[in-house]
Amino acid sequence: MTTKRDEASSPSTAIEAEVKPTQLLKMLMEIGPLVVFFVVNSMSKNIFYGTAAFMLATVISLVGSRAMFGRIPVMPLVSGVLILLFGGLTVWLQDAVFIKLKPTIVNLMFAFALLGGLAFGQLLLRHVFGEVFRLTDEGWRMLTIRWAVFFIILASLNEFVWRNFSEQAWIAFKLFGVMPLTVLFGVAQIGLIRRFTVTVPQE
Repeated sequence: MTTKRDEASSPSTAIEAEVKPTQLLKMLMEIGPLVVFFVVNSMSKNIFYGTAAFMLATVISLVGSRAMFGRIPVMPLVSGVLILLFGGLTVWLQDAVFIKLKPTIVNLMFAFALLGGLAFGQLLLRHVFGEVFRLTDEGWRMLTIRWAVFFIILASLNEFVWRNFSEQAWIAFKLFGVMPLTVLFGVAQIGLIRRFTVTVPQE
């Protein structure tokens, strides 16, 4: 017979607890600036206006995250700083190449950081998601490798799309391609997370 105490400490319950309003709100705040970028660019047909709006929406999102959650997650913070840097260069120099390169550089930075951490015996994902998941070291290692490979794939896809398709197609890909792929990849890791979740000892 399964008690409420057992259910509360089971791996599946812990994973389901992750999908809660605050997590959904965080996701919406991260997607929001990208939606603004897409809408403004579609209406103005001008990537420089879209980039300026993207930068403003990013600042609002980061400030909102700090106000609502008390801190800014590492990955959105790094991405936000690079959006401001490359977006600023794009608007200042009137050269869209900078904002198009930003996703490639961000994804490669994350991939190399994760792999570099592994090389030095550091499981960086545990520092980022350790409050959400309790995994064994092997679980964190496997999850780290998978995300690093995924970031490299995203960087490669970004290079392929912006170099071979129109600006409008590239912007649409960022919103309707990268975001769904990331969500699907994250969901695909649930099996690994369940398999390597550390169960809480029963008293």
